[in-house]
Amino acid sequence: MLAAAGTVGRASGKVIPVDVPTWVWWTTIVVTMTVLLFDVVVIGRRPHEPSTREVSLALSVYVGLAVVFGAWVWLGYGHEYGTQFFAGWLTEYSLSVDNLFIFLIIMARFNVPREYQQEALMIGIVLALVMRGAFIAVGAAAINELSWVFYIFGAFLVWTAVKLARGGMGGDEEYEENGLTRWVEAHLPATDRWHGARILVSENGRRLVTPMFLVVVALGTTDLLFALDSIPAIYGLTEEPYLVLTANIFALMGLRQLYFLIGGLLKRLVYLSYGLAVLLGFIGLKLVLHAMHENELPFVNGGRHIEWAPDISILVSLGVIVGVLVVTTVASLWASRGDRAPEAAERTRDGGSA
Repeated sequence: MLAAAGTVGRASGKVIPVDVPTWVWWTTIVVTMTVLLFDVVVIGRRPHEPSTREVSLALSVYVGLAVVFGAWVWLGYGHEYGTQFFAGWLTEYSLSVDNLFIFLIIMARFNVPREYQQEALMIGIVLALVMRGAFIAVGAAAINELSWVFYIFGAFLVWTAVKLARGGMGGDEEYEENGLTRWVEAHLPATDRWHGARILVSENGRRLVTPMFLVVVALGTTDLLFALDSIPAIYGLTEEPYLVLTANIFALMGLRQLYFLIGGLLKRLVYLSYGLAVLLGFIGLKLVLHAMHENELPFVNGGRHIEWAPDISILVSLGVIVGVLVVTTVASLWASRGDRAPEAAERTRDGGSA
C-alpha cells in the first residue's frame, strides 16, 4: 500500500524513497476527515465536559491506532521507515503537549465554559491539521527543489531551542495575545454571550462575533506559530511526506482527550520547555550535519561533500527522543511533587466548609 513504485531498501547506504499512490493519500485524508466530522457531530449534539473514562478510552484508541500503524510500516516496509514514523510521532506528540499549555491559558483568558471547551479544541485541531498540511506540502516541495533548505530548517530549530531554554519554567504570565486577536477584539462588533460553537450571531439586526470566534482566532494563530516549529522538526527525522502527514495526524487526533485527561498534570511538567529545547536543538543539529554530509558545497573542498560530517541514524534519534522525554517527565514530576499537597489541602478545606 505504501509504495506503488519502488521498494524499501538500501542503496549506497541510503533508504530508497517510496512512491505513495494518490489513492493512499486521499484515503488517509478522507478517513481523517470522517473521524473529525464524527467527533464534531457527537460533541455538537451534546456539549459537555467529558469524563475521565470517556477521554481515557478515546485516547487509548488513538494511541493504539498509531502504534498499529507504525508496526505495519515497520513490518511491511522495513525498520528504517518504521523507526522514522515512531520518532516523528513522538516528537510531534511532545510538541503538541506543549501546545496544551497555551490552550489552557487561552481557555482561561476567554473564560470558555467547560462544556464548550471540547468544541473550541476541535476547531483548533482542525485548523492545526489544515495549517500543518499546507506546511508539509511546502516543506516537501522545498526539499525536492532546494536541498540546502536543511541548513535553514536546522538553524531555525536551534534558534527555537535557545529561545525555549531561555524561557525556562516561565509561567502563564508570559503569554500575550497576538496582534490579530487584539485587533479583532478592538474592531469587530461582538457579544459577550456564548452561543455554543457558533462564531456569528444576529442580535437586534446586527451581525456580531461571539466569544467562540475570538477563541478560534487565538487558537488558529497559535497553531500557525507551532506549525513553524513542528514541521521542520519532523522533516529532520524523515523526508517522506506521507510519514510526516500521518505522524502529525496521529499526534493531533488525541489532543482533545489529552487536554482533559492531564490538564492538571501539565502544570507539574515544569521542565518541559527544557526537554523540548534539547529535542529541537538535537534535531536541528542533525539536520545541519545531514546537509553537510549529503550536499555539495562549492566553497568547501572543491565542491565535494564534507566526508567527516556524521549522519546521525534514525535509530539513534529515536533513542534520544525517548530518553529526553522520559528524563524530562520524571524530573518534572519529582521536582513538583510538593505542589500536590497544597492543592489537596485546599480541596479538603473547600469540601469541609461546604
